[in-house]
Amino acid sequence: MVKTTVYLPEELEIRLDVEAAATGISKAELIRGGITMVLESSHRPRNVRPLPVFNSGRARTAEELDDDLYQQIKERTARR
Repeated sequence: MVKTTVYLPEELEIRLDVEAAATGISKAELIRGGITMVLESSHRPRNVRPLPVFNSGRARTAEELDDDLYQQIKERTARR
């Protein structure tokens, strides 16, 4: 995971503390869940590129193809 600092208004911090205490879910997990909900419900079109076409004029090894496909899948997953 990557650490990120977020500044919250005092009222939101208090509400977050209350929710964490009432549910037994950490504040960090509640924040991650909220961010996930916002991103999943976004109607903004995702900039999805097609998988790369491997036409370099030379034969590619299976390992090179696997590496390129893995990188594309990783990038697409990160945008979700």
